[in-house]
Amino acid sequence: MTTRVIIPVEDESGLEAHLAEHFGRAPYFAVVDFENGKVSNVQTEPNRGEHLGGIGHPHENLLALKPNVIVAHGMGPGGLKSFQNASVIVLKANANIVKEILDSFKQGKLTELVGGCEHAHHHTH
Repeated sequence: MTTRVIIPVEDESGLEAHLAEHFGRAPYFAVVDFENGKVSNVQTEPNRGEHLGGIGHPHENLLALKPNVIVAHGMGPGGLKSFQNASVIVLKANANIVKEILDSFKQGKLTELVGGCEHAHHHTH
């Protein structure tokens, strides 16, 4: 069974990409597929949401990629609710590099993101 994890990132460097602080304004999203607990595919998708000149909200666009899990520092309440309503697990990142986040994910060290951020600003973590 494949598990698809999506992480907002600042660049297109795959497993070495840096986590984007603001989910909706992330320039890219790392899309990582796991099969039998191992990474089987990594791709980078540009953020096509309205915050960056595209159409729709990033969370709506990402649902088309059929994620099982989203990992982020935080996100707005609309995005969080949208993922929860689609039965997508939303976890809080505990590192700043995709491969480190994925290691924590595989080890079960990430906790559920329970509250959405109400204001559009960059987090400082």
